[in-house]
Amino acid sequence: MSSDQALGSGAAHDWQLADDRALAAAVGAGERDAFVVLMRRYNRRLYRLARAILRDDAEAQDALQDAYLAAFRAIGTFRGDAQLSTWLSRLVSNACLARLRRDARRHAAAPMVSTSANDESDRELMDTSRAASPDDALMRTELRRLIERKLDALPESFRVVFVMRCVEELSVEETAQCLGIPEATVRTRHFRARSLLRESLAQDLDLAERDVFSFDGARCDRIVATVLARLDDSAEA
Repeated sequence: MSSDQALGSGAAHDWQLADDRALAAAVGAGERDAFVVLMRRYNRRLYRLARAILRDDAEAQDALQDAYLAAFRAIGTFRGDAQLSTWLSRLVSNACLARLRRDARRHAAAPMVSTSANDESDRELMDTSRAASPDDALMRTELRRLIERKLDALPESFRVVFVMRCVEELSVEETAQCLGIPEATVRTRHFRARSLLRESLAQDLDLAERDVFSFDGARCDRIVATVLARLDDSAEA
């Protein structure tokens, strides 16, 4: 039996075919199996977002777990006005930013850099290159890691927009809704992030894969199991 089936106890498989609205309604009604499917459906996207904001694997996983718990408790307020992915992304962003504010107070960190000029985004930098040989795959893997390091070096406001637009392929409107900023600001930050990366990586960026901040099955299982355990603990308290 897979870990998916073990955590979902059989019925989880039935929820795989549910659309987001039905899934949210089921979670709101207390269906834990539906919640498992929801987490697995959005784990990779939301982890990447958290990782982009926090620049730390462990912190990103903790923030994602906090956001899932908040989602479980508040999903009854989800009315479908926005996509479920956008609603969840906003919760993850809030959880991450709360951690950054906490750390800033604790360590007297410098404020985040931001901008709000107007410009247009162009083609995403993270286009997938088709593999021609094992050597090509290895080269792209190494380049992907380089891009991850370069992304980590970007100002947080640029980095998050870049990941949402280029890696997760959210629209300008969806990104603006997630971050609570104007669409013009999304376009500007996206353009600026791309420019900074191009300056660092030049033509090598054309070889990069779309799989920065990889999210493997073990990490997915760990997050789901931890969130369910925390739910049990809070129910007993």
